[in-house]
Amino acid sequence: MARRIFKSGNSLVVSLPRASLELLGLQEGSEVSVTVDQDGGRIIVQPAQVSLPGIESTFARQLEEFIEQYRPALEALAE
Repeated sequence: MARRIFKSGNSLVVSLPRASLELLGLQEGSEVSVTVDQDGGRIIVQPAQVSLPGIESTFARQLEEFIEQYRPALEALAE
């Protein structure tokens, strides 16, 4: 799918289709990794793999799912 590059402030921006973001479980505020494949002429955007020393990936995934499921309640408690 073709997308257009536009200016926002001092940056150039590409909007991403909602359906694509939903397939990857991304939303506003999600961290992504951006890499450039010069040989293939591609920019690759993928979910960032955040690793914390001493934290197992299964636990990190479960915690992320918990936060996503209960985000409204957690935000209300933070006020």
